[in-house]
Amino acid sequence: MQKLLEFLVGKRHWLAFILCEIISFTCLFSYNAYQRNVILSSSSVVTGYISSVSASVMSYLGLRSENKMLFDRISRLEQEILRLQRAQETLRSESLVYENTVPDSILDAYQYIAAEIVNNGIVHIANYLTINKGWKDGIQPDMGVVSVSGVVGIVSTVNEHFSVIIPLLNPKSRLSCKLYKDNYYGSLIWTKTSDLRYADLEEIPRHAEFAVGDTIVTSGYSAIFPAGIIVGTIENFNDNNDNNFYSLKIKLATDFQRLKYVRVIKNNFRNEQLEVEREARKND
Repeated sequence: MQKLLEFLVGKRHWLAFILCEIISFTCLFSYNAYQRNVILSSSSVVTGYISSVSASVMSYLGLRSENKMLFDRISRLEQEILRLQRAQETLRSESLVYENTVPDSILDAYQYIAAEIVNNGIVHIANYLTINKGWKDGIQPDMGVVSVSGVVGIVSTVNEHFSVIIPLLNPKSRLSCKLYKDNYYGSLIWTKTSDLRYADLEEIPRHAEFAVGDTIVTSGYSAIFPAGIIVGTIENFNDNNDNNFYSLKIKLATDFQRLKYVRVIKNNFRNEQLEVEREARKND
């Protein structure tokens, strides 16, 4: 208490000055309408600016949750598209009239699991991506991974909470793709000398008809990806020193340098398909 009194006594001149300033401003704005209006207008401008900045900051901070909500919504919509495509293919193959008789097991062949990329390493010779979902979330090795734009890659390694993806931008990656127009298919590969935006589709027959700009999609000839997921578009092509096949340069649909969210595709019939294929090979 003694030190406080000593401090106040030592600063009494400043305290008296501040008190006088307060009294002066109070009298000035209380008895002069012009000055009062000026200060009120200025305070309104400052308050409005602060409110605007605050709203912008809060809006930006809320984008993360909004993006996640939109991403989850897109996942559900794309899963519904897959269900409808599967039903359509089944009805077409069996020449049936739709009467709500398609089994749920057929419609529910594929499911999506949304995930966020936590490590994006695409500047190396062998590139990998890490997502924040693992076997606890239903992720398993050899599951397909897609973005809102197109194919991303295949799950390689999984632990409880994280998974590593081999993206298309990895020499180990080989993806079965086809021409959207006429179903001729080949293997999509990427080499260490390739641009991050492009890959090569090999083994397209010479008699296949295509043009620059045509769409390339997944073939569906595996238990990993359903047919029809966009991979990219034809940029150009060459003969690949082979009279029987073309090599197509594909501009990838997925922008890996801006990739943040992905969806992992779970094939509910995968084990059943692989089991019957292994059984068939026993007879070879």
